[in-house]
Amino acid sequence: MAERHPGGYRRHRRQPIGKRDPEERKQDYEEVWESEWDEEHLKEQGERCMDCGTPTCMSGCPIGNIIPDWNDLVHRSDWKEALERLHATNNFPEFTGYNCPAPCENSCVLAYNDDPVTIKSIERAIVDRGWEEGWIEPEPPQTRSDYAVAVVGSGPAGLSAAQQLNRAGHHVTVFERADEVGGLMRYGIPDQKFEKHRVQRRVDQLRAEGITFETNAEVGGNVPVERLEDDFDASVVAVGSQKPIDLDLPGRDLDGIHFAMDYLTQQNRRNARKDVPGPDIDAEGKNVVVLGGGDTGADCVATAHRQGAKQVVQIELLPKPPVERPPDNPWPDQPQTYKKTYAQQEGAVEEYCVDTNEFVDQDGDGSVDAILADRIMWEEGGAGPPQKTVTQSNVQIDADLVVLAVGFEAPESSPFEPLGVAINDDGTLATDETMMTNVDGVFAAGDAEMGPSLIVWAIGSGRDVARHVDLHLTGETDLPPSLETSNEPIVSM
Repeated sequence: MAERHPGGYRRHRRQPIGKRDPEERKQDYEEVWESEWDEEHLKEQGERCMDCGTPTCMSGCPIGNIIPDWNDLVHRSDWKEALERLHATNNFPEFTGYNCPAPCENSCVLAYNDDPVTIKSIERAIVDRGWEEGWIEPEPPQTRSDYAVAVVGSGPAGLSAAQQLNRAGHHVTVFERADEVGGLMRYGIPDQKFEKHRVQRRVDQLRAEGITFETNAEVGGNVPVERLEDDFDASVVAVGSQKPIDLDLPGRDLDGIHFAMDYLTQQNRRNARKDVPGPDIDAEGKNVVVLGGGDTGADCVATAHRQGAKQVVQIELLPKPPVERPPDNPWPDQPQTYKKTYAQQEGAVEEYCVDTNEFVDQDGDGSVDAILADRIMWEEGGAGPPQKTVTQSNVQIDADLVVLAVGFEAPESSPFEPLGVAINDDGTLATDETMMTNVDGVFAAGDAEMGPSLIVWAIGSGRDVARHVDLHLTGETDLPPSLETSNEPIVSM
């Protein structure tokens, strides 16, 4: 490494890659991010990294990205080497660079009393540069083993597991029940956050590396689950956590109430000029209520803007987080603070401490027209959980379209029960320390194994399960672990 340039954080203020003007961007489905960035700007941002003796940014990253190294490499204009360092721990850095909430930045030492390094922007710029320069190419294995591995699901966990196992020389087949590969990255995240050509070029890369993809292939449906045992030496279940949390409230059966993923998937399919199955969900000219204050809820709010909604109200049951860290939430813990989402920047009503009670059909046509809700206040209940007190009852909010974005509860595990796979109480697949289920050779990864989580966790889980599968098949492995399992042995005993 060349000599660092200390004190960059004093010379340069934090300046991440920006977003387009909210009024402009909500008129289309192009990415909200500015498409152009200046190399000198990113070099300055990389120089802000302090090369800490204990790089807490790395411990804050679930996959242990070697962040100080590629910050410095960007500062020194060695973009190709920066890309290699980035790919050493992350198969798909654009998935995270565009979509991760960046726990690494919250853990940056500068975040203790200053603005953290723009890690996410630098990561995004590195991989964008890699594609532009043609540095990202297929890397098929030089030799092949005699082992065949099935991967069920093509989201971040499934794709990272597939790429790692293929590079170890195994014959990998990925089963995807949708018509296109990518899982959440393809149909769950809206185009305005992540355009789908970014997914497709990775799929093309993996296919060129020798991975086989079967789409419209639902294991447990048109693909017998027994095929996993009959045709493969091992299998990885990476189906995600697709069961949405429902609200069992009066009026739930009214028309016009839909789950978030159904809503987002429809618009992504429209943008891709594909057929849209099921009843048409469109916010044009409607009063829209989005129940749920997380990232998925924000994506629904932004989609409603683009469809031409009359009004969009986003409701959260919990209180609005504080702007500054509270005393019981010190660095380097992840901050529980308020940050306006890209969707709210585009204009919408945010409501906190609102408890929905009922969906109402006012004119008797079978469709929702409003919701009734209570305004509440949360109070600490001593040793128990906080208690809610109603401060205003039966508040009516107009709603011609209600989108439920209150989270996900479990993977769809029933297709794998004929194999005898044990299921945890929370619906995830039960695994041991090697990520293998109670059925020999059947592993689980991503949300199917750990419950709903972040894209970066899924990539790390996919890398780890590939390592365990390789070890199971061959007795040894050269595949690297993610941060969470870095102390595990790489040779079986």
